[in-house]
Amino acid sequence: MLKIDLWKRLAIWLVVLAGILFAIPNGFYGTVERSNDAEALIAQNLTAAELEARGLTRDGLQADAAAWPSFLPDNLVNLGLDLRGGAQLLAEVQVDEVYETRMRAMWPEVRDVLAAERDVVGFVTDVSDTEGELRVRISEPAGMSRALELARGLAQPIVSVTTVGQNDIEVQAVSDTDLVIRLTEAEKLATDDRTVRQALEIVRSRIDETGTREPSIQRQGADRILIQVPGVGSAQEVKDIIGTTAQLGFHPVVGTTGNPDERPGPGNMVIPSLDQPGLYYVVERSPVVTGEALVDSQPTFDQNNRPAVTFRFNASGARKFGDYTAENIGSPFAIVLDDEVVSAPTIQSHIPGGSGIITGQFTVQESTQLAVLLRAGALPAELNFLQEQTIGPDLGQDSINAGAIACVVAFVLVLIYMVLSYGLFGVFANVALLVNVALIFALLSLIGGTLTLPGIAGIVLTIGMAVDANVLVFERIREESKTAKGPARAIELGYEKALSAIIDANITTFITAVILFALGAGPVRGFAITLGLGIVTSVFTAIFLTRLLVVIWFERKRPRALFTGRYLKLVKSDTAFDFFKRAKLWLGASAVLVVVAIGSFAMQGLNYGIDFQGGTTLRTQSTQSIDIADYRAALTPLDLGEVAITEVFDPTFGPDENVATVALQAQDGEEAVTNETIQAVQDALRTVDPEMTFPAVESVGPTVSGELIQAAVIAVVLAIGAVLIYIWLRFEWQFALGAVAALVHDVFLTIGIFSELQIRFDLAIIAALLTIVGYSLNDTVVVFDRVRENLRKYKAKSLKEVLNLSINETLSRTFMTSFTTLLALVALYALGGDVIRGFVFAMIWGVVVGTYSSIFVASTTLLVLGVKRDWSKEAKKVGGQFADIDA
Repeated sequence: MLKIDLWKRLAIWLVVLAGILFAIPNGFYGTVERSNDAEALIAQNLTAAELEARGLTRDGLQADAAAWPSFLPDNLVNLGLDLRGGAQLLAEVQVDEVYETRMRAMWPEVRDVLAAERDVVGFVTDVSDTEGELRVRISEPAGMSRALELARGLAQPIVSVTTVGQNDIEVQAVSDTDLVIRLTEAEKLATDDRTVRQALEIVRSRIDETGTREPSIQRQGADRILIQVPGVGSAQEVKDIIGTTAQLGFHPVVGTTGNPDERPGPGNMVIPSLDQPGLYYVVERSPVVTGEALVDSQPTFDQNNRPAVTFRFNASGARKFGDYTAENIGSPFAIVLDDEVVSAPTIQSHIPGGSGIITGQFTVQESTQLAVLLRAGALPAELNFLQEQTIGPDLGQDSINAGAIACVVAFVLVLIYMVLSYGLFGVFANVALLVNVALIFALLSLIGGTLTLPGIAGIVLTIGMAVDANVLVFERIREESKTAKGPARAIELGYEKALSAIIDANITTFITAVILFALGAGPVRGFAITLGLGIVTSVFTAIFLTRLLVVIWFERKRPRALFTGRYLKLVKSDTAFDFFKRAKLWLGASAVLVVVAIGSFAMQGLNYGIDFQGGTTLRTQSTQSIDIADYRAALTPLDLGEVAITEVFDPTFGPDENVATVALQAQDGEEAVTNETIQAVQDALRTVDPEMTFPAVESVGPTVSGELIQAAVIAVVLAIGAVLIYIWLRFEWQFALGAVAALVHDVFLTIGIFSELQIRFDLAIIAALLTIVGYSLNDTVVVFDRVRENLRKYKAKSLKEVLNLSINETLSRTFMTSFTTLLALVALYALGGDVIRGFVFAMIWGVVVGTYSSIFVASTTLLVLGVKRDWSKEAKKVGGQFADIDA
């Protein structure tokens, strides 16, 4: 009998209520966002002057904060840059540079400790000639052993769980008079970690100084930082703030020269003047005091009313600076910023208090920015920008609008179709579908997830696939209602027998989502998160919520029969199609298509996006009709080599209105396309149309593009391998090979269609490929689950008969799920905008070939391999040789 305990009913309704409650704020995004921002500013206790400087008032903040009730949740889904607009950069911290800085900082200490025993070691000189090590020469060879002992006494233990008992430096003699000091490998690892952590905090501090809304600064891997800043006009603006190391030092001046290659002498270096081209200063390599001792820095004007920057040291820095100025009156000292001499004033008198002023040829903007950089702290090492992307706010809003419209249309189409197919049961499925989407947004809000355009595609895909579990149940109930004793038993058996297929099908898709999340980046991860959460919520709503709705309805109505009306059916009941009558033809057609796909790939390859080949892509929006010849003519004088200019086009609707992409490769000797080159391209294109805008600019360096290719291949192989193992464990090895044969077939055909049509192949397409893997498996596992059941049920039937029976029994569900998924994807393809049209095209193609392969390729492979039926002692062993397949 149907029965759900009261506590289970309450738990289900509580989960549903909580999901709706936490999803509601996203329906009032602007209001909740303003309220949250106002509350954050109120908590800062800003003065009236500070509020006025930001164009705010205390009363206005109070009004904004009160716009959203305090008793309601206020968590929001973060909008990705492709929805909000802004800049994203992937920076690599050059950790090796810190080793040299550490050695330079050690020299005064080493010099002093050795000079204290000059009668033993003699004179001490810095003769370093290799970065990352300190080479010290003593004049008395007999004192080498004592010099080594003194230098080793400067070693400090490394504070780390994994490096207990190890020191930070190693000292060794390399000649009778020279000793070398280096960082140990353990200290280098610890230094790398500290450097990246410090760089992360300094980048965050610099971005926060600008007052930008909700920046995201995250560590990625061992030595990389992912920076996402919404609302800025370009990635260059962000680089101007965070890309400068702002390493400040005060160095004694040895002399000046006009030759940058002049040998500066031991312990010295030659660096250029910032203000006077052709002038170079010879300064001592080790600074008297560095910017690390700064506690404040503000923009100001000097006595000549020129922009300048004031600074103030902490107690230790003030003491060092004061002592040096007192002892060197009349001598020049250089203020060095990022290996350039900003100014080199002569010390006129003792400067106590540790404060001073930096003058130079600054503009007001430059002095203000320098003050921000110095106040936030110097980056410990240079940042190398591997990837950068700019999304204009207009393009972001267009993406939001397109995604929202696509979601609504997909929703409505699926809701109508489910009601037409299952009547009242379809209404129950629709309620579950609405709750399902609310749960996805609630979970994204709670975990602080980011919604990207591929993420919206993941939700739309979930809309299509979420009905799959319900379809499995409803089709099973429909089957059981023909043989079960009463509708109550049919409902009970329907849920029981569908559970195995639901779990197996969704676990295989979830595996691909996990691999996507682990190996993907940016938008791909956003897609993986929404897909993974959608799978979890879909299973919950199908197994628990829909069942509860059906049980409540049944308890009240007590119907004598189920599915008594005339419903829309894609497949007739009791189909008996012989799928293996033309098996050789199906396999032959598949083989030919695979060979064609491989041939197309071998002959013309793929139209790789910059994700995989590096370079820069500019998206252009013109007020005039696009003429590729005019664009190319405008760029020819720049001598940029190969430039790909493509009018944005989709296979169905033709060219988008006045939108094109311009792909640039890095020039000789450059790791990436320079900002100067990008600006020159934009200026040249504006000669064709002065009103032309560039709503999106994306750059990927060769390092990242190579890593993305490797990660993409690994992701596909891992997805197929993981699913192979799972199906092997759940079924038999023959089932696993059948499923993998279908997967390889689908992947090859998808790559083939992209090669043949030369549609841009980028990182998002890899996400689509992996989702196709999951979708194809979803279909295949449902069929195989029924095959396994029928092998036990019909022990005397041959494998061919069992396969035919199983495919026919699940055919209605297969077409229902494919059709609802296609409804959602077609809506997204038509209305979602060209930014993700290639991605959605891959998904549509994948659904079509995945449905085909689950019926023909996977099942035929299983028939060829045969299955051992160890549980059947009475039935004779039925193998399945290819000869058994009728031509």
